[in-house]
Amino acid sequence: MARIVVVGGGFGGMAAAARLAKLGHEVTLVERSDSLGGALEGVAEDGFTWDAGPTYTLLPAVVRDLFRKSGRPVERELDLVPLPVLREHRFEDGSRLALPSGRAAQLAALDELGAGLGRRWVDHVASYAEDWEVLRRGYLESPWDPTDLPRDVAARLDSREMLFKRLRKTFKDERLRLVAGHPFVAEGHDLRNVPAWAGMTAYVEQRFGAWTVEGGMVRLGEALVARLATRRVTVLTGTEVADVVVREGRAVAVATSTGELDADVVVCAVDPRRLPALASYVARTMPAIPPVVVHVGLAGEPLDLPHELVLHGDPMLVLRTGGTAPDGHWTLTVHGRGRLSEDVLRALARHRIDVRAQVVARVDRSPRDQVSRWGGSPMGVLWQGRATARQRLGPRTPISGVYAAGAHATPGAGLPYVGLSAALVAAEVGPA
Repeated sequence: MARIVVVGGGFGGMAAAARLAKLGHEVTLVERSDSLGGALEGVAEDGFTWDAGPTYTLLPAVVRDLFRKSGRPVERELDLVPLPVLREHRFEDGSRLALPSGRAAQLAALDELGAGLGRRWVDHVASYAEDWEVLRRGYLESPWDPTDLPRDVAARLDSREMLFKRLRKTFKDERLRLVAGHPFVAEGHDLRNVPAWAGMTAYVEQRFGAWTVEGGMVRLGEALVARLATRRVTVLTGTEVADVVVREGRAVAVATSTGELDADVVVCAVDPRRLPALASYVARTMPAIPPVVVHVGLAGEPLDLPHELVLHGDPMLVLRTGGTAPDGHWTLTVHGRGRLSEDVLRALARHRIDVRAQVVARVDRSPRDQVSRWGGSPMGVLWQGRATARQRLGPRTPISGVYAAGAHATPGAGLPYVGLSAALVAAEVGPA
């Protein structure tokens, strides 16, 4: 049995702690804030609640595997609900696209946008099938050694082709380029710096769909907190971690605001730049900047809006429904990116969605607020070209006994990939 200290109480840290405890290890999780959850936390104001971060996830099998490998299956804890529409896109020319999951449904939806666009879209998505299979086996689901990669995995990770170039070559219609690039633009990336293979997100969305949790994604965080208690993980909240203590090239403890915690294994589930022992190994990386976020509680009848609505332009606005509200009220979250020279709700009104007169509660969070609150960007590492995949740490790190999980680790940000990072760490550490 190893003494394991997990640094960070977000989804990645909780997932890693639960898995490792089920494998028989003595696990302590340390979180600097007063509660667990990270970006899975809820926001509450005047009787309204909103999801602070993600409102859905891809690859529901990752969540199912996490719960199955750490105790009771997820179906006994949560209701995972498929979304019939991934998101709705509204373009500057006035056209609209409600993008469903599934090949046939996407073919029909894109053909409604323009004759022949459905075939172009499904052919583009299908072009990622081999990328998905290769990277799923050799990068996403198996611990990998960057110095000894299978040839087909290395060929993709080291490819010089960027997503911007592939989309320009594939689609003459700018709207299709906007749809294909949206997941990355929404996370603050420049498509000229995103590897083309990363575009397989479109394949994942089409094949597996998007899923939410009944009651909000905050319920996922709450279920994991309960799972940690079941697995007898020691949880230390309100405790700042200063660094990993390294002696003779190996981690032996974690230095905290209340003293040192002895450890045989340390899992870094925060931005590694926060820990001096790891910072030099990620000096070339930068965080992806979160969007401006506005949560509003509104009086009156809710507008007929999809789960997620993307209003393209500059600024780009993303609307998300969900949350809870008192009777006769409803909730909305707006993300803003680009040239935000005015209040977000005023910018929204220019799209003929004017809710300003209905606002009874409002919570604003700037990018700085989010990074400060969660100790790092929930969007993880900024794509800066093909080298970025190898610059992330994880599951192993150059320091013996130290592993990395979370949005800043391999394979990247987003709930499914963060969940996979925790599974990779558990596979590397192994059973007690």
